[in-house]
Amino acid sequence: MEVEGMPPPSQEQAKLAPEKQHISGEPALRYHGWKAMPYVIGNETCERLGTIGTTANLLVYLTTVFHIPSVRAATTLNVFSGTTNLAPLLGAFLCDAYLGRYTTLAVASVASFLGMVVLTLTAAVRSLHPPPCASPSSCQGPTHWQMAALLSSFAFLVVGAGGIRPCNLAFGADQFDPGTAAGRRGIASFFNWYYFTFTIAMMVSATVIIYLQSNINWAIGLAVPTALMGLSCALFFMGTRLYVHVRPEGSPFTSFAQVLVAAARKRRLPAPASPDELFDPPHRSKLVAKIAYTDQFRCLDKAAVVTPEDTAAAASPWRLCTVQQVEEVKVLARIIPVWSSSIVYYVMLTQLGTYTVFQVMQSDRRVGRSGFEVPAGSMVVFNMMALTVWIPVYDRVVVPALRRVTGREDGISQLQRIGIGLALSVATMVVAAVVEQRRRSAGARSSWAWMVPQQAMAGLSEAFAAIGLNELCYKESPESMRSVAGALTPLGVGLASYASGAMVTAVHRATGWLAQELNHGRVDLFYLVVGAMAVANLGYFVACALWYRSKKTDAIDGDMKLELEGLKANGDAPAVV
Repeated sequence: MEVEGMPPPSQEQAKLAPEKQHISGEPALRYHGWKAMPYVIGNETCERLGTIGTTANLLVYLTTVFHIPSVRAATTLNVFSGTTNLAPLLGAFLCDAYLGRYTTLAVASVASFLGMVVLTLTAAVRSLHPPPCASPSSCQGPTHWQMAALLSSFAFLVVGAGGIRPCNLAFGADQFDPGTAAGRRGIASFFNWYYFTFTIAMMVSATVIIYLQSNINWAIGLAVPTALMGLSCALFFMGTRLYVHVRPEGSPFTSFAQVLVAAARKRRLPAPASPDELFDPPHRSKLVAKIAYTDQFRCLDKAAVVTPEDTAAAASPWRLCTVQQVEEVKVLARIIPVWSSSIVYYVMLTQLGTYTVFQVMQSDRRVGRSGFEVPAGSMVVFNMMALTVWIPVYDRVVVPALRRVTGREDGISQLQRIGIGLALSVATMVVAAVVEQRRRSAGARSSWAWMVPQQAMAGLSEAFAAIGLNELCYKESPESMRSVAGALTPLGVGLASYASGAMVTAVHRATGWLAQELNHGRVDLFYLVVGAMAVANLGYFVACALWYRSKKTDAIDGDMKLELEGLKANGDAPAVV
């Protein structure tokens, strides 16, 4: 239909007309933002109280209740920990390709709840765990059925971790409209509050729940986090009507593989002189934003070069890819070097956390004259207290002040935030080395309180580096693979755990610094070695940050963008789902 005084529609506009009608005919997408957060953050907080409270004390549970030898118990838990950190990769793939974040979180939350129910039953039901030891030399180990029950609970927990860890952060950020300034500020603020509630849950787990398990009763100590996980499931499903449900658009890994294969097939072609020569059809996706062309990794541009073989018939996606596909691969190629710096960073946190416990065990742990002794394993609370205190200050005071200076909605860039955190990690290891020198000199007169500053500095470092990295991975990654981006952090932690174990073994064999009796070793020198690694890692990160180019996107291109502007003028908006 033509309107008097207006030119007739072009052929390209005519092609887009059905798509416009489809968009305008869908219900408008409604972002509820902070209204959905009581359910999202409540779900995440209770989930962490449940799972962390369940797994934090498992080594003690395996050795004291199941009577598993310490070496075998440690090996079992290392395998369990490594698997739970690798499972998010598979969970992220299934989420982004087939299930979507809501369905993945729903299934994973129920799986975690079932895992903790089974684990609680192994403590509460006498037939599901070995009998108490009559004497230290006559302890009976678990039967095959008892071990099967225990491992089945671990299997459910792995499934839960595989779905929850890569999706919960991205799902919460999905509830804010990234097309508005308020929505973007909400996303940045959500990342801060997400870690705030996370550290609160960690502190409660490291104190109250571990106390119930170790000093009251294992059945009660496991039943409490199980009930909290049940509450987490209930809160999640209660908020269903408020959530934005982002549907998956297929496996991002398949698209990435197509780009690499197509670029390899056309590697002998001359590089295109201009991006205008590349295959760049109109962008129709309502979920994934159009990414602007960049001139980095130009070898990948060949995947979008049109050849006579491509135009003779319908081009195979393994021979010809769009500019959008190529740019998505470039985004991932830019993120990976920055992310890799987190591995050494988490090695630092792991080594500091482990040897701080040993330092406290060989120090005076009494508090005043009360006779109360600080549990060595609870020193992590000071790390989390620093993080918990700093996050609200940063979010409500520092960011608004920086916003007035820099003009950025988030105050400083994610790369700058990560860099500050990595610099603080260097200072943390220097302080730890100095404190250890003093502790060795003081011997029995050393106090547990001397280790508090290094723990607080580690928490402050995490408030910058860890949160900044998660926010960078979420914002920079293509929308179709944000769950995969969410899996990068647990993957980094898992790799750091393996690297930490190998590093301790290598350093001890080569130097003898890490003796069982710390006063006979040189943990201070070990800290300096880790600090030197942190310095090199900071330099590597700075080089990656200077080379990095942030993703630039258009909400949608061409005539479609004009249509959407018209819809907005009429009070409507396109729907994502």
